[in-house]
Amino acid sequence: MIKTKIKKAIALAGIAAITTASLGTAFAAQIGTGSVTGDATFDSPINWDGTYGNTSNASGSVSDITVTATVEPTLNMEISTGSIDLGTLVAGVESTGSLFIEIGTNASNGASITARSQSGGLTNISDNSIQINDLTTDGVAESYKFYSQTGATADSTVSGFTQDASLNTEVNDNTTEHTVYTSNKPQRKDQVNDIEFTVGATIDDQTPAGDYQDQITFTVTGNF
Repeated sequence: MIKTKIKKAIALAGIAAITTASLGTAFAAQIGTGSVTGDATFDSPINWDGTYGNTSNASGSVSDITVTATVEPTLNMEISTGSIDLGTLVAGVESTGSLFIEIGTNASNGASITARSQSGGLTNISDNSIQINDLTTDGVAESYKFYSQTGATADSTVSGFTQDASLNTEVNDNTTEHTVYTSNKPQRKDQVNDIEFTVGATIDDQTPAGDYQDQITFTVTGNF
């Protein structure tokens, strides 16, 4: 008698389960897995809400798929001319000549330019012991200077961009890297007008006659 009651209870439970399923009662079930080939750390369940028809829903997600890319560094410096002619020097009067420099870079911390005299002054071509500078090694003190100033409107649209070109110094050696220009953010290379670099020379009425020359090395550094 007890066995019969147990069998009836099991049968009724089965009928109830079938009835519930046929009536569309929802239940959650994992029906699959979201994954990345060869990497089980991405595995996540895809669950079904247990219904059929227009309201049926199964969903899951795979997170943290990484996208990577590289931007190569760029740094360009263009100088407007290969020579500066100061003309015929007159005692006590500063003669000047200029060129323009353009910088283009994607360096996140900007760039800088230095200028170095290769001879330490305007040097007499016939006798390199004679120089136009503020030293008295050759018996006469003159002046040989480098200047710089910013040119046109800044080329950068990056927020917080600043630039400076304010060089004003006597030049009397061939080792000093004189800072011509600094900036702190990327900037476009657009025309040739970021910096105006000027050389100035003033002679004494005792400065020996002759042709004089100096050569300048400009060095650009990107702060990536």
